[in-house]
Amino acid sequence: MSDHSRSLPDRPSLRYLKIEAKRRLRAGEFTTLAEAQLAIAREHGAPSWAALKRIVEDRTTARQRHASRQLRWIAARFADAGAPAWQPPAEEELRAHFHERLLEAMPPAELVPRLMNLAPGLHGGPVLVEDTPTHALARLDAADLATVAQLQAVVEPTPPHRLVGLRVHPAARIDDPRLTAPGTRTDGPVPAAATAVAEQTFAAFGLPGLVLASADPRGTTWALARGWAALDPGEPLTTRHRFPAGSVTTLVTATAVLRLVADGRVGLDDPADRHLHTVRLADPAVTVRELLSHTGGVDTPSERLADRVPDPRDLFGRVIPCGGPRGRHAHSDAGYAALGLLVESLTGSPFPQAVTDLVLRPLGMADSSFPAHWPTAPGEADTVTGYVAFEDGTLVPVRKRVSTMPAAGGLWTTAPDLVRFGLRWHTLLPAEPARQALAPQAALPGAGHIGLGWELDPAGGIAGHTGHLPGASASLAVRLRDRRVHVALTNRSTPLEPVNGRVLRALG
Repeated sequence: MSDHSRSLPDRPSLRYLKIEAKRRLRAGEFTTLAEAQLAIAREHGAPSWAALKRIVEDRTTARQRHASRQLRWIAARFADAGAPAWQPPAEEELRAHFHERLLEAMPPAELVPRLMNLAPGLHGGPVLVEDTPTHALARLDAADLATVAQLQAVVEPTPPHRLVGLRVHPAARIDDPRLTAPGTRTDGPVPAAATAVAEQTFAAFGLPGLVLASADPRGTTWALARGWAALDPGEPLTTRHRFPAGSVTTLVTATAVLRLVADGRVGLDDPADRHLHTVRLADPAVTVRELLSHTGGVDTPSERLADRVPDPRDLFGRVIPCGGPRGRHAHSDAGYAALGLLVESLTGSPFPQAVTDLVLRPLGMADSSFPAHWPTAPGEADTVTGYVAFEDGTLVPVRKRVSTMPAAGGLWTTAPDLVRFGLRWHTLLPAEPARQALAPQAALPGAGHIGLGWELDPAGGIAGHTGHLPGASASLAVRLRDRRVHVALTNRSTPLEPVNGRVLRALG
């Protein structure tokens, strides 16, 4: 092994370094590949192979961070919005930076005023929290902004790298003394990078509690819980506490339906009405596939799941309205409520029992259920208390209630159980239904697509879903190239997609 430090070229190749490590292993310089990689890393001034890999990737992508470039344009263009001499961008200028799909979902007349409202937080440029070639997250924090905000940008992976996704995540300024000195509990070999992300996220988002959990294809699992399940009186959060999963539930519902498809009891392209005994869709041509992919034009009730939804039993004998255009994605809780009733019709069992038999029990998800009331019965896993931010920056508990549309948002689960689902859901299905689940069915407003329940991010190679309810948020992400699973849960409603993205990238 050389004792001399080597300089990396301007455009280093990770593939070349991997080949070099294998060559030196075959030459007998080292007894294991890990030893060869560590030696090469140290020769190039890095303390580990993982550190060297990050250095190479950073140099490779330094000139390709197109998402943060677009954020800087937004900051430069809108920081002085409202000043006497300021003029809003014309449509031609907007189309140079925003993909037509995004402008279709958010027309200029709506987009420009929203960006103008961010002007106080844009002075000095965006403070980047996350920066990759196609995704960037910036913090906007100004004294005259009503809230702290994070601006999330996604660009198309090919030139001209226009924005295909732009979301503002508002978050009340949290100044609650009960959040100081949070404890951390772990299960399994938690990577240092995941611990760092948990610490940063907990502080930046003002969370009462946060659980992160992950698994790789070899079955190595870990979980980390930080903070409190309840603040008053203080109850430390553990990795075994149960959370409401919100719309992540739809992945479990979709898997149950696909099991029935695999058994020949229903066809993906069957009209759903053929199998519904207690309700009817306004459009009898809407198929099971369209309900699974939210493309059937089925209206969600005006009282959304995140607020309050009607009990599906109230729909018996009624028609579920179809108002949107078929073939285009529009998230529909009512469509998944119909799928829940379809499962009941085909199995002869109530939905919670049927999905337990079809999905939860086969996967060993013993701490997951679809409770009809707040789950606090003796012998059940501990549940969290959900919180929302009050005007003075303190956190107050939400009213204890459960979703009355179990197939759309009624799952209560733990982080380890969600990891089990993400790791093994496909083992419940033959190859073709599992492939169909991850096949794009329609475009999402940004750069992604919708599969059969799964939201697909082709740029990041990720499949997953998020769920938001008053007092809780959940996120499940599966990296498709190696089936690494990551889960994030918190007992406060806040965006968790950036958290999962940061952990997945940190784990390599």
